[in-house]
Amino acid sequence: MTGAELVDVAKDGLLTYARVAGPLMVAIMLAGVLISFLQAITQIQEQSLTFVPKMILTGLGLYFFLSFIGSSMMAYMTRIAFRIAQGG
Repeated sequence: MTGAELVDVAKDGLLTYARVAGPLMVAIMLAGVLISFLQAITQIQEQSLTFVPKMILTGLGLYFFLSFIGSSMMAYMTRIAFRIAQGG
C-alpha cells in the first residue's frame, strides 16, 4: 500500500466517522446549549438536569439514526473489503 492509498483510506474513515457521529453529536450539543441557557436564566444548578435530557436525546437519536449509521458503516466496510480483495 502506497502513501497515497493510506491517506485515501484514512480520509475515507474520518469522513465516515463524521457522517456517522455528526448528526447525533450536533443534536446533543444543541440540547446542552439550550439546557445551559435555561439553567443560566433560572439559576438552577442541578446536575441531573443536564444529564437526563442528554441521555434521552441520545437514545432517541440512536433510534432514529441507527439505520443511517448502519448503512454508512456497511458501505465503509464494503469499500475496505474491496480494497483488501484487490490486494491492498
